[in-house]
Amino acid sequence: MDDRRTAFRQLHEEPGAFIIPNPWDIGTARILAALGFRALATTSAGMAFSYGVAEGQTSREDTLNHCRALVSATPLPVSADLEKGFGDSPESSAQTIRAAADLGLAGCSLEDHTGNPEEPIYDFSFAVERIQAAAEARSALSHDFVLTARCENFMWGRPNLDDTIKRLQAFEAAGADVLYAPGLKDLDTIRLVCESVSKPVNIVMGLPGTTFSVAELASVGVKRISVGSALARLAYGAFANAAREMVASGTFEFAQQAMGFAELEGFFTGVAKP
Repeated sequence: MDDRRTAFRQLHEEPGAFIIPNPWDIGTARILAALGFRALATTSAGMAFSYGVAEGQTSREDTLNHCRALVSATPLPVSADLEKGFGDSPESSAQTIRAAADLGLAGCSLEDHTGNPEEPIYDFSFAVERIQAAAEARSALSHDFVLTARCENFMWGRPNLDDTIKRLQAFEAAGADVLYAPGLKDLDTIRLVCESVSKPVNIVMGLPGTTFSVAELASVGVKRISVGSALARLAYGAFANAAREMVASGTFEFAQQAMGFAELEGFFTGVAKP
């Protein structure tokens, strides 16, 4: 297990940028591993969809069980999207880190979104306290663990770049290993964020709007690229469209686009090729 954690840290120290895709169950994790990805990250939204609930509505127990299953699914390091953690207080952030580490995760992310639409972002000082407590818990572990701190301004109607950078810089000073601000829309803004901190920056691709290549993102300083719920939304969207076709027209044309049985099964028997 420590080898996975070491490998995950080293990925952040290599030149260029790497993709950390987001499976939502054991099958999708194994497909991604078979295709040659070097690390995986959970998706809180994809996990919630797999349980048939909205994002943010999964229990602590279900979240931990989900993470445990993905850690066991492949030999790859896994970082968990743990939203705000299992509570609001700084101590709950520390408890979240300890619980995540106990599962064998190589890292996790914590965000400053409160879960309350009326007050969506934690007060600046309190948000920093939460990350500082998480970083202290990480440092007390007997093994490596990569802590990612997320600023959610752009996801919750607060597209304030100055405040976003201020928060990321404060999270870095508090001990975060990776900085992450989902929702940035253009390369100039992404470059500015990357230049404003010295720790690796994670950028999410797959949100509605413009997307950029790995090479483009690496050229402006991005280290890690995730896709959040995009793969889950793609798969669930194809499923829903197929079901709509059956209901609306009584036809089954969707099957023409389905992956062949042998090819799909090959991902789980070890014969699939990247």
